[in-house]
Amino acid sequence: MISKQLANQIVEQTMLRLHRNINVMNTNGMILASGDQLRVESIHEGAKIVAESEKPLIITEQNMHLFPKTKPGINQPIYFQNELVGVVGITGDPNEILEIATLVQLTTEMMVHQALIASQSEWKRKMREQIFEDLLNQEPLDKVMIERLSKVSFIPEPPFYLIIIKATPKQHAYQSFVEYLEDFYKHESVLVGKYQSDEHFILTSGIDGKVVRKNLTSFINRTKKYVHVKIGVGQTVDQLCKIRYAYDTAKTAIEYSKPTQVTTFYEHVELYSLLKKKDSPEAQHFTNRILKNLNNKLIHTLEEYLHCNQQLLLAAEVLDIHRHTLSYRLNQIHEQTGYNPIVFQDAIVLQIALWLNNKYKKKERH
Repeated sequence: MISKQLANQIVEQTMLRLHRNINVMNTNGMILASGDQLRVESIHEGAKIVAESEKPLIITEQNMHLFPKTKPGINQPIYFQNELVGVVGITGDPNEILEIATLVQLTTEMMVHQALIASQSEWKRKMREQIFEDLLNQEPLDKVMIERLSKVSFIPEPPFYLIIIKATPKQHAYQSFVEYLEDFYKHESVLVGKYQSDEHFILTSGIDGKVVRKNLTSFINRTKKYVHVKIGVGQTVDQLCKIRYAYDTAKTAIEYSKPTQVTTFYEHVELYSLLKKKDSPEAQHFTNRILKNLNNKLIHTLEEYLHCNQQLLLAAEVLDIHRHTLSYRLNQIHEQTGYNPIVFQDAIVLQIALWLNNKYKKKERH
């Protein structure tokens, strides 16, 4: 598990401080790095014994004949997360170096730990970013994809929220922006990473919308000292195969956000984007989302009510129904859509949905 590059770093840093020759060997006994370059890539017979027994080995003038091509010194096992990953040896009279041998072992294990943890973090980071790109390309959620998601601790449970962040540094920070994201969301089923040069993503799984908002506010407060952010939250989706749609709507949220607004939810700018992209998937999704639970009778009632400029008595007369019946239907529309037809702002949303719905119906007839 110890690379040649890491072995060389250990040898250089340790010899710089101790002025003693250091050898770093792999679990097969091969010398990966040494202060004596002629010994590199040769087999250290003592290191092989240490790797097999997982116990320190002291080589002296008296027993060195048992270990060909070795020199007096102390060789000790190196562990990472309770697993043997190599052997470190310090050359010299064992009586003179006994006190510093343990220090060499601890220092080496610390350097190995830092390097391998960083390597694992980088591997997971690249894995998350590749998974995200595959999801944007609408790769199927097959057995391989599920296994990859499991390796990065992401449990694919709806709802899914996709958040896009454009980050501009304000001042030098002790972490990269990706590291801030990783630390903040490390205990949740969340996919974070960097997608483009100035664009980062957060994909949440199985987290309620209120919690998503609360966490996002907390994250902004934590990082606002170091970076200026512009955030877009896409339309929530119930399947990972729809992440492309969530991503596009998150981008739209940023595009149509107010200059001074830090976080914008797609729903807040949905109408603005629809007016400029009438034939877009977003427009069709908006129509379906608003009207999907309304039957033909309720849609007709809504059309006539709005056509009558929200005048209850006039609409009831046009529909040839009692005004109480009309009020009952309007309440049903409110319950089914979440928008109240008698409230002006809500009526605008319903009216645009009806306009778009009629446009799509005309297309289908043609």
